[in-house]
Amino acid sequence: MTTSNSPQPHLDLKAPPPLPAGGLRVMALGGLGEIGRNMAVLEFDGQLLIIDCGVLFPEAEQPGVDLILPDFGVIEHRMEDVAAVVLTHGHEDHIGAIPYLLRLRADIPLVGSRFTLALVKAKLREHRIDPVVVEVAAGDDHLAGGFHCEFVSVNHSIPDALAVAVHTPAGTLVHTGDFKMDQLPLDGVLTDLGAFARLGVAGIDLLLSDSTNAEVPGFVTSERSIGPVLDSVFERASQRLIVSSFASHVHRIQQVLDCAAEHGRKVAFVGRSMVRNMGVAQDLGLLRVAPGLMVKLDEATSMPPEQVVLVSTGSQGEPLSALGRMARGDHHQVTIEAGDTIILASSLVPGNETAVYKVINGLARLGATVVHKETARVHVSGHAPAGELRTLLNVAKPRYLMPVHGEWRHLRAHAALAQETGMSRDRILLAEDGVVVDLVDGKASIVGSVPIGNVYVDGLNVGDVGEESLQARRILGDEGFVALTVVIEPSTRTIVRPVHLSTRGFSDDPAAFTEALALVEEELKRVLATDDQVDAHRLSQVIRRTVGKWVADTYRRRPMIIPTVLEV
Repeated sequence: MTTSNSPQPHLDLKAPPPLPAGGLRVMALGGLGEIGRNMAVLEFDGQLLIIDCGVLFPEAEQPGVDLILPDFGVIEHRMEDVAAVVLTHGHEDHIGAIPYLLRLRADIPLVGSRFTLALVKAKLREHRIDPVVVEVAAGDDHLAGGFHCEFVSVNHSIPDALAVAVHTPAGTLVHTGDFKMDQLPLDGVLTDLGAFARLGVAGIDLLLSDSTNAEVPGFVTSERSIGPVLDSVFERASQRLIVSSFASHVHRIQQVLDCAAEHGRKVAFVGRSMVRNMGVAQDLGLLRVAPGLMVKLDEATSMPPEQVVLVSTGSQGEPLSALGRMARGDHHQVTIEAGDTIILASSLVPGNETAVYKVINGLARLGATVVHKETARVHVSGHAPAGELRTLLNVAKPRYLMPVHGEWRHLRAHAALAQETGMSRDRILLAEDGVVVDLVDGKASIVGSVPIGNVYVDGLNVGDVGEESLQARRILGDEGFVALTVVIEPSTRTIVRPVHLSTRGFSDDPAAFTEALALVEEELKRVLATDDQVDAHRLSQVIRRTVGKWVADTYRRRPMIIPTVLEV
């Protein structure tokens, strides 16, 4: 078996053996080797407990894809064994796939904090699903089948985030969820190091811990440091202000509302998810809104610009988001004017850099001043950097560590931090999606892997688009396509009409393929004269091969070639 520290881990892993009696199994269906679609499946005594069920957002090489889901195939036939889904917090990469999981079984209990469940229920209403929910808070215990869950308060960039300790006869597993250790949090909720220490004294057999900022040295900057920076930007802004943030970052939105009230500006929310989430936060008392501060977007667009703040979605450069449309100049209500100030109050999620800078450049081109993390401290991360990860390891003292929630560089950096604290290499389990870890008799080890893939949401289709379709889309987008139609008379073995050609995304010159068409006709006549019978499929292959070689030799391009042979 490949060890967890080999240069190419998991390449030779086979299907895992049956789980030994009394053992606890952990399968990561997402979140390892990537930032997104976090989902861990625990198995004990024939029952399953799911921790988080999120989505991954597509990259440029996945054109047309809206979301990427965890692959439920490995547990799809075991839906009745699922005791519950425990949700650590309400970010999309932890709750976004819940509607698709509940299509397989609608009555799976969803266990989470008040705000997390409120966000989930609002999302599920759009899918016309009425969920079974169990609300818990820090310090609560909940029994889900054979899993005794204990919840611990953690500080993150969204209210009501929780870590979960799962107690079973096989041992205790602790999943941190996403966390940091802000010592001056805006809502006064600290990461409960005392609870982690208590769990550590009792014995944590396996710790699954957030790795996102494992490469970042030191300790996190407090959220409170953002307030004065926002205030100075508001002070300098002479026209309209537009603040873009994650639609769930209640603390950041609260700071924006406070600044707006202080500077005599009205606020309007822009973007469906922003309106929905902030409505939920206000209903639960997590967002404090001064009387008369909020206005509708229609009203805001007709007010003097120096009296307005728009709070918008689109901080990650999403092309269909409100800010993305503003940057392209095609938002139907908001037009960017020279002198507007745009604040991107968010971090860059790995993989989104190009899209974000495209939005920044689009806004700058329209004359706006763009303030972002690299030019001013308008955002701090919600994830623990190296100093805080070391602190947790020293406090919790887990017997085994499994770094989660990160790309490979983050997971390996987290492993290195653990070794610095004195943990031996054989107690650090570096895994990726699909890898199976068993905790048996107090020992955790990688025992195999299960086959998983990417499940793409493309409009209303779920799982219908595969790698072959995406490859075709990439070719069409990068190289264009060439379509050729030829009409054959089989009995006389003649070409009835000249080969007709049309192209898209390749060349605007109608004469570009003149030489290729002559080659195609010549090759078709040769095959028609020599083959025993007329085979439309073979003739299509001849066209594709002839044109493909000519284009590659002439232009060094590889467009999609679509030949059609008609027999009359």
